[in-house]
Amino acid sequence: MMTSRRRASKEKTTPSMFWPLAAIVVPLVGVIMKIELIGAEKLPREGAYILAPNHYSELDPLAVAVAVWRAGRAPRFMAKDSLFRVPVLGWALRSTGMIPVARSSSSTASKQTLASANSLVEHGRGVIVYPEGTLTREPDLWPMRGKTGAARLALTGDIPVIPMAQWGVQQIMPRYGKLRLWPLRRRVRVVIGDPVDLSAHRGADDSTATLIAATDVIMADISQLLAGLRGETAPAERWNPSDHGQRETGRLES
Repeated sequence: MMTSRRRASKEKTTPSMFWPLAAIVVPLVGVIMKIELIGAEKLPREGAYILAPNHYSELDPLAVAVAVWRAGRAPRFMAKDSLFRVPVLGWALRSTGMIPVARSSSSTASKQTLASANSLVEHGRGVIVYPEGTLTREPDLWPMRGKTGAARLALTGDIPVIPMAQWGVQQIMPRYGKLRLWPLRRRVRVVIGDPVDLSAHRGADDSTATLIAATDVIMADISQLLAGLRGETAPAERWNPSDHGQRETGRLES
């Protein structure tokens, strides 16, 4: 299968902290993963966007970050706001433009979402947001029920949501498992999809029902992309941890 290639964006070609990081991370990841990137041209070359991938391994953020870099953009993630207060780490997160997120549905969190959305639009940056909020609990590693952080950010700032699915990292590091480095360069496939159609929810009220409905559309697109990678049919209903006695912190969080 052919890998999509295109000209890099200005944010990637302009000197930044990402350059030394990429010089180290990309070759190292290339030793353990053979990443096949599909649909790189669907990631906006300039401007703000929210990239929404599936999440099933502690190691899959590396595959996502390298794929985004290869697609021509700088990979920025949402990170817990508490991490920004850690010495050195906080500086590194701020210097690379990572986005802090409060893990609650309070008014403070809402204000932070608005500020984050405005910052993305103002600087024309993209951000990677895991809609599930944590590793999927679904037994077969399909996306589970999503939380509303990505939808809230998208609707607040009128920012496009780009779905992504990736598959293969579980061979290197199973969910909650140990790292398996041998054999090297295991195949990891990453696909970027068309922007999620949230037109029915943009301009609507910011009620819980609107956010949940928008989130369900995002999760459906991610699941469809993953089904294509796996050559299987995604479950008709997404896994709800609370229905299976698993701890869940609520849908209204990032």
